[in-house]
Amino acid sequence: MDLRDYARILRRNILLIIATTLIGASAGAVAALATAPRYDASTQLFVATRSSDTASTDELRLGTDYARQAVTSYVQVIPSAIVLEPVIAELALDESVEELADRISASASLNTVVITISASASEPDDAARVANAVADSFTLVVADELERRGEGETSPIRIETLQPAQVPTEPAAPNLQLSLAVGAVLGLAVGLAVAVLRAVADTRVRTIEDVERVVSAPILGGIALDPESKKRPLIVSASSRDPRAEAFRALRTNVQFLAKPGQTLTLVITSANPSEGKSTTAANLALALAETGASVALLDADLRRPRTAEYFGIEGGAGLSDVLIGRVRAVDALQQWGTSTLFVLPSGVVPPNPAELLGSTAMTRLLEQLASAFSVVIIDAPPVLAVTDAAVIGRATDGVLLVAAAGSTTRSRLTSAVKNIDTAGARVAGTVVTMLPTAGADKTTYGVYAYLDAAQR
Repeated sequence: MDLRDYARILRRNILLIIATTLIGASAGAVAALATAPRYDASTQLFVATRSSDTASTDELRLGTDYARQAVTSYVQVIPSAIVLEPVIAELALDESVEELADRISASASLNTVVITISASASEPDDAARVANAVADSFTLVVADELERRGEGETSPIRIETLQPAQVPTEPAAPNLQLSLAVGAVLGLAVGLAVAVLRAVADTRVRTIEDVERVVSAPILGGIALDPESKKRPLIVSASSRDPRAEAFRALRTNVQFLAKPGQTLTLVITSANPSEGKSTTAANLALALAETGASVALLDADLRRPRTAEYFGIEGGAGLSDVLIGRVRAVDALQQWGTSTLFVLPSGVVPPNPAELLGSTAMTRLLEQLASAFSVVIIDAPPVLAVTDAAVIGRATDGVLLVAAAGSTTRSRLTSAVKNIDTAGARVAGTVVTMLPTAGADKTTYGVYAYLDAAQR
C-alpha cells in the first residue's frame, strides 16, 4: 500500500478513529478522577568530607572523590530499616519499614555529591514531614554509625541540608491533563490499529486502482454508483446528459480502440458474480455505440437470468435459445431498437441446457453470421464464476469485458474469474468498474465529475 491507500483508510475509518480517541480520553479522565490524590515533597542534601583550613589542593580533591563514591552507597542506604525505623518512631507512623520504603525514593546524579530524597503521601503536610524526617535520620545514621571512626572521633563525612522539603500546594497525581493525553493517544493507536486490520481483512475492490492491481488487462471505463439505476437502467437513452451516460460514452471510446480496422468487433460482457452491473453495462454500451451510427447487435446470452428484454421493454418470447435450436431464424428474432442502428436479440425461452446451447456449433455459426452483418456484436453473458457460459463464448469472440463492482467484488473472486476465462482459452480484453462511490473516502474522479456536472445543470 502507498500513502494514498493509507490516507483512504484514514478517511474511511475517520469516525471510528475519532470515537476510539474520545473513548480513550474519557477513560483517562475517569481514571484520573478515580485516583486518590498523591502529594510529593523533596529535600536535597549536600555530602562532603571534613577538611582542615590548611588542606592542600590534592587533599581537597581526594576528599571530593571520596564523597562522590560515598553518595552512590548512601542512595541505597536511605530506604533501609536503619534509616526508616527512627522515622516511624519519631512520627508515630502506623506502617512497616517496607510500606514506608515504598513511599520513599532517593537519587543522585552521576559525579555529584547532592542527594535528593522524595516522599509521597495522601496529605501535603505528611509528605513534607516524612521527607525532612528521613533526611534528618539519614544524617544521624551516617555521622553516628556508618562513618564513625571510634569513640570521641568525628565522622569524616558531613551532610548539610541544601533545601528542606516544602509543603506541596498541588498534588503530583492524578495529573488530569496527562491522563487525558495518554488516554487519547492510546485510543488513537487502537483506532488506527483497528482501521488497518479492517483494511487488511477487507478484500473487496473499492477503487479503479484496486482492480488494476488484480487484473493486468486495461481499465476501459468506470461507472459511478447510481441508487436509481434500477428505475432507469438505460441511462444513455433515458438521460443523455447524465454523468453516467457520459461515462458509458467514455467506455465506448475506449472499446472502439479494441476493434481491428475493417473487422467486426465481437465482445462478451460478464462479471465474477451476479448483480455487478454487467447487463446494464452491455445494454448502455450497445446504445452508446449505436449513437455513432455503427450497426450494433446486442445478444442476451444469459439464458438463466435474462434482463435485456426487460430493460428494453421488448417482447422476449422468441430469442437466442430459439435461434440456436433452429426454431426461428436470427433475422426474424432480432428486434430493432426504435429507429436506431441497434438490434437486440433477447434470450428467448429459458432452456434446460444453457451451457450446451452456448457452446454448440450453432452458436459459433450465429456469431459468424452476425459478424458479417454488423459492425459490433455485444454479448451479455452470465457471471463467469457461476457457470462456464461466458468463458466458452469468449473463445469465439475478440475478447471478454470483465465487469467488477466497487465495494462488492472481492480480489480473490476477481482473480478466479480471470483465471477461468484464461483457462477456457478466451482472453480478458479489458475491465469495467461499476458502482464507483460518488462520496466518501473512496470517491473517484467519476464521482467528482458527477457532482460538478449535476451542480452546473
